[in-house]
Amino acid sequence: MTVLVTGGAGYIGSHTVLALAEAGEDVVVIDDLSTGFSAYLPEGVPLFIGDAGDENLLEGVIAQHDIESIIHFAGSVVVPDSMRDPLGYYRNNFMTARNLLNVAVKRGIGRFIFSSTAAVYGNPDQVPVPEHAPTRPLSPYGSSKLMTEIMLHDVAAAYGMQYVTLRYFNVAGADPQARIGLATVGATHLLKIAVEAATGQRAKIDVFGTDYPTPDGSCIRDFIHVTDLSQAHRSSLAYLRNGGASTTLNCGYGRGYSVLETIDAVRRVSGRSFAVQYAPRRPGDIMTMVADTSRIRGLLDWRPQYEDLETIAAHALAWEDKLFRERHGELRHAASA
Repeated sequence: MTVLVTGGAGYIGSHTVLALAEAGEDVVVIDDLSTGFSAYLPEGVPLFIGDAGDENLLEGVIAQHDIESIIHFAGSVVVPDSMRDPLGYYRNNFMTARNLLNVAVKRGIGRFIFSSTAAVYGNPDQVPVPEHAPTRPLSPYGSSKLMTEIMLHDVAAAYGMQYVTLRYFNVAGADPQARIGLATVGATHLLKIAVEAATGQRAKIDVFGTDYPTPDGSCIRDFIHVTDLSQAHRSSLAYLRNGGASTTLNCGYGRGYSVLETIDAVRRVSGRSFAVQYAPRRPGDIMTMVADTSRIRGLLDWRPQYEDLETIAAHALAWEDKLFRERHGELRHAASA
């Protein structure tokens, strides 16, 4: 049984592919490498470079590798970018998923795991936020993911497909052995920016909004370690293979940390100080987002291993140090050549 992972060379995708491969799964990846890296895939995992919405490519890959399940990561994920380019986000997130589902239905693929986001909730009425909370996204990014969730639900009902939609909260950290991590240049993840500042790659870190009605005035987020999230995908696959009903699950730990607390955690772990600059709120940002995780903990065979902000920060920092050394070494080599 082979699993197709779209966007499998990206940040979360590559960690999930690694987890699947280490568990003995046969995995095939489609990725356009716009934000992914082929070098981060395990040896022997086939990579097809292209658009996950290209139906001809999908038809060929699925037929060639006898795909039985799909995990769909490929998409655009930056909230401010989606405010500037909504059409691009609806194309990359919604239309790509539509084409992928069209081929999946034609090929009779019955299991689908979708990479969604807590951004579908907008500013929630209650915290921690449960899966049945109203969905009121504040950005085209969140809207494009919600539209895909609705489409997936309708497709599954019409064609007998079973699915798990995973709504990610704030994904952070890196492989505990520092084999892979977040390497995208210009990434906007808070913890990534903080460890870049701690390693001297940024002069400062901007905090957008310090006047929210929260204990320290900054936004509050529920962080989940990327390795724990990758295992949630493995557990979702096992759940569907065992006949589990279609469902939507929050992926977080149920504990919130403010932006300023997160910065302090990176400072403690790194032992390094860096400048913080306060800036106005950004359009589309959500004030407080913490997951109610009772459903995922009760439904899946999933037990987080890295449920601690300082552990997440330490793994992110170790990866960033390695990445910085590698890139610095490449520059020195190029300069001396």
